[in-house]
Amino acid sequence: MEMTMTVPVSFTAGALAEIRRLMNAPDFDSSKFLRVGVKGGGCSGLSYILGFDDKQADDEVFEFEGQTFIMNRSHGIYLMGMQIDWADGLNARGFTFNNPNASKTCGCGTSFAV
Repeated sequence: MEMTMTVPVSFTAGALAEIRRLMNAPDFDSSKFLRVGVKGGGCSGLSYILGFDDKQADDEVFEFEGQTFIMNRSHGIYLMGMQIDWADGLNARGFTFNNPNASKTCGCGTSFAV
């Protein structure tokens, strides 16, 4: 029996380009995985995690357009359908999160509630 797993998170072309730029840096630790997730905190209750980390036993591995990333299996309910983008403008620079599950977000865009 073949199982198909839906990728919970997508990345824009700009986000993928920035992630790959970071991963191609000379001092990048190639043993690390790109982690997407949530943690408690922030002004709205939950904050996004986006960084490079070691794979843990409760992580699932996903691939989106050739980019592998890991996510704790329990975080999918908060992040399903989210799109990660990269803004590189004069007034805003950094990763942004468009999460359809968020009922409320804070002004900085890195904290949300469901």
